[in-house]
Parts: sequence; structure tokens; C-alpha cells
Amino acid sequence: MSQQTKNKAKLRPLGNRVLAQRVEAESTLKGGILLPDSAKKKQEMASVIAVGKGKVTEDGKTLPVPVKEGDKILMDQYSGQEVSIDGEDYIVLRADDIIAIVED
Repeated sequence: MSQQTKNKAKLRPLGNRVLAQRVEAESTLKGGILLPDSAKKKQEMASVIAVGKGKVTEDGKTLPVPVKEGDKILMDQYSGQEVSIDGEDYIVLRADDIIAIVED
């Protein structure tokens, strides 16, 4: 069982929330310049690890979350709640905070 699969089993988002892991920023520029951690911008791109069942409307219907596990997403920079599980950093955010799905 992979580390990602084990962690997903430990934290399952509820409602219209998504568990994601930020994609690491490039640490070297094209010219070979190495960026220190303090110069890196907080990444808004993440990989979806787990998805809640969706938002329940007033009439009892469930609106599914528009992303699925494995999707790459763009999200608001300061949205969500950061969590750490077994030394790995994740973010739990509402589906409304997802700006776009990144297509390959």
C-alpha cells in the first residue's frame, strides 16, 4: 500500500470538501539559479487525494464535487486548512475554493 493510499484512509473529507496535496515548486530556474525556500511563492496547484460526497441542498439532493481523485487543481492561495499526517502536508478545502482543473 502506498503512502498516499494509507494517508487517504486516515482522513476522509466530508460534504463538499476536498483533500489535496500541494505540488512542489521548481527550486531551480532555467538559468540554473537555485531559489531558497524563502523566495518560493506558495503554490496554488495541488493534486486531489480524496473527495467528499458532495453538498446536500435544502431539498435533500446531493450535488457532487466537480473533481475526482488524481485531478490537478488550481486553488485560491490562502484557502483551506493545512494538515499534517505522518509527516506529509495536505490541505482540506471547500470545492468552492477550487478555481480550475488543470488538463494535461
